[in-house]
Amino acid sequence: MVEHHWLHQAIDQYGYYALFLGTFFEGETILVLGGLAAHAGALKLHWVMLVAFCGSLLGDQTVYFIGRTLGARILGWLTRRWPATQARVDKAHRLMEQHQIWLLLGFRFLYGLRNIIPLVVGTSRVKISRFIFLNVIGAILWAITVSLGGFLFGEALERILGHANHYKYVALIALTCLFILIWIGRHIHLRSRRGKMPPPAESAAVPPEAPSKPDASETEEHD
Repeated sequence: MVEHHWLHQAIDQYGYYALFLGTFFEGETILVLGGLAAHAGALKLHWVMLVAFCGSLLGDQTVYFIGRTLGARILGWLTRRWPATQARVDKAHRLMEQHQIWLLLGFRFLYGLRNIIPLVVGTSRVKISRFIFLNVIGAILWAITVSLGGFLFGEALERILGHANHYKYVALIALTCLFILIWIGRHIHLRSRRGKMPPPAESAAVPPEAPSKPDASETEEHD
């Protein structure tokens, strides 16, 4: 592990900070890598779970409180800038009406809606105590499940590649690069979709034709 000592040391010093920031702002990508790093021995699995729980809970709670004060303005700006966001907002509202408890418990597992739902919930005026209670339970379930998924993924890699630490760290670096490329590709795709969106219906609509006045010759004939 000599050639990968620098990576182990970097994860040991900054891994938990990166995990907290990643789960505060984004979500499962960094936590899967945290579980994989725990299997490689660079982090402790129970600390990975705890840090992920704190980061996710505080991040979504912050967005919820922002939603209670500025949510309508933010959602309006998002849907104007990225019109495709309107479909996600509408879907979040439908889920809120039909399955509120299950949505608040499991929105972290909903790809594409995970980041916008706390904002939508804030605009819906769900009680603070209700959201905090369900948010705590959901954050616990999410932190345990996803970090264990990363840890078990490391276990599968070990069975495939053997017990050589060299290959574990090569796989960790490769997966980190892969997740970064996927994240960049997703944002590029969203930007390209925004550029291809048709103009708003108001600008494309053709104004109705004014009713034509009867021809003078026709009126004379009728007279």
